[in-house]
Amino acid sequence: MHQSPERDSEPVATGSRSSTGSRSGTGGPSSRPSRPGPAELVLVRHAESLGNVADREAREQGRGRLDLDLRDADVDLSEAGIDQVEALARHMASLEETRRPTVVLSSPYQRAAATARRAVELAGLESPVVLDERLRERDLGAFDRMTGIGIREAFPEEAERRRHVGKFYYRPPGGESWCDVALRVRSLLNDIRLEYDGGRVWVFSHQAVIMGFRLALEGLDEQRLLDLDRRTPVANCSLTTYRRAEAGNLALASYDESAIPEEAGAPVTHEPDRAGRPDALA
Repeated sequence: MHQSPERDSEPVATGSRSSTGSRSGTGGPSSRPSRPGPAELVLVRHAESLGNVADREAREQGRGRLDLDLRDADVDLSEAGIDQVEALARHMASLEETRRPTVVLSSPYQRAAATARRAVELAGLESPVVLDERLRERDLGAFDRMTGIGIREAFPEEAERRRHVGKFYYRPPGGESWCDVALRVRSLLNDIRLEYDGGRVWVFSHQAVIMGFRLALEGLDEQRLLDLDRRTPVANCSLTTYRRAEAGNLALASYDESAIPEEAGAPVTHEPDRAGRPDALA
């Protein structure tokens, strides 16, 4: 599936007006707009993980907790996930030199780091993989490894508070809201603009983080972001690409491009559609 940019998601200008401090890039200063920033930013959701499998099974069986005895940070890839990474690696190897990443950033969580490292290695690329904790998965706090059924049973008052506050602003006990994730994404974007000016940056991360990039780069409001997330859950190993426009901002070129694993015969997997499900938290 190839998703083109939504018509109601117009890109907005991002970044500082001064290019002082930029260290890398392609071409001289006269060939780039005055504000710093990468030539291309590619966001990759990690390949399917054992956690994704456990979550799907728990929901299908109506259980309140995932059958997974690991920290979220340590969850590795599933067999289907490994197939997806191999398909992604073949795609990366087929890219022309001018389209290959100059740097790869990754969440330190095992499922994202393993996707990045394995894809880069299998593709025969020399791009370094740089881990950044700001790309980690959204922290669910006390809700970790729980389904909606389990949350309502163990935390009925919190379930009601989440319904009232809404998905965007709600922060689980000991965890993060989507706004918290967006805050660290904005911090990382500032560094990306300065550190990798003119470069081709590939970022391996998680669904909530990718939506945080969309929020920061496109100026989406709460309702538009949640509608987008509900309509098109980000597929595992899919690509969301931004390219630098003449004004210097990063403009959305494609969203949730999942044709790469599909064309290679690898399964296309994503978060379950929770709309109307009995285990979904509204």
